[in-house]
Amino acid sequence: MRKRMAVLGITGILAAGLLAGCSSGSEESVSGSSQSASGTADSSQEVQDSSSASGEEGAAESGEQEIMVSAAASLTDVLNELAEKYKEQDPGMEIAFTFGGSGALQTQIEEGAPVDLFFSAAEENMDALEEEGLIDTETRKDVLKNEIVLIAPLGDPEVSSFENILDSDPQIALGEPESVPAGKYAQEIFENLGIWEGVQSHTVFASNVREVLSWVEAGEADCGVVYATDAMTSDQVQVVCNAPEGGPEVLYPAAVLKDCANPEGAKEFLDYLTGDEAMKAFEAYGFTVLE
Repeated sequence: MRKRMAVLGITGILAAGLLAGCSSGSEESVSGSSQSASGTADSSQEVQDSSSASGEEGAAESGEQEIMVSAAASLTDVLNELAEKYKEQDPGMEIAFTFGGSGALQTQIEEGAPVDLFFSAAEENMDALEEEGLIDTETRKDVLKNEIVLIAPLGDPEVSSFENILDSDPQIALGEPESVPAGKYAQEIFENLGIWEGVQSHTVFASNVREVLSWVEAGEADCGVVYATDAMTSDQVQVVCNAPEGGPEVLYPAAVLKDCANPEGAKEFLDYLTGDEAMKAFEAYGFTVLE
């Protein structure tokens, strides 16, 4: 019964989230507009187009420029902080973010979303855009590295490792593998352990890694798989263990989009994100910086 109630609770959260997403506009942040990409590309595109239109109108009225950035949900906190710092050195530049699963963001770009800079949590999403001729390949950089971890609510966890995750019959939260890199990495780990089929029957799937984190925080799931940097942002979860040795390498590439509205501004912001000040911020949030 507890498992059934957990699933129903999560289903309720998903339903509420979808309703909220359909009725709300862009969410303002200190650095400009900030929003989330949903798992459904069409509805996400509608939200982003609306936000972009209002953002461009406001920028035109104030004489400011704008950079449209699509970035993995795991970068939310650090990029908002860095955008605030960047604004200090370039007050005339607004930075508007769309955060979400890298796969969903990739789809939005493929469908014509007005994006200047893409910061992915997986190489394959950037590779796909490169193959389609949608990015400026000269600007592409592998910027960061992250780690995959298994988390549980604070207290006595029901799980002890990736290998033994099914021993306690837990409710597991994972990102949707088709659109969320953290979910795809988790699938790879469980496939290598030979237990993916069993894990699937215990899993509820989220549209991004921060949603996984929130479900575990709320006790709606007994455990979840996220990035180490996501776990660091919460005082309501504990890291049970890191991914098994030999697990997937988690790299974060970034690139300016070809034929975007503000290529020069995007290049300058990307240069800033790979500079000393930004690198220190990324490290403070738990990322490994790539030279």
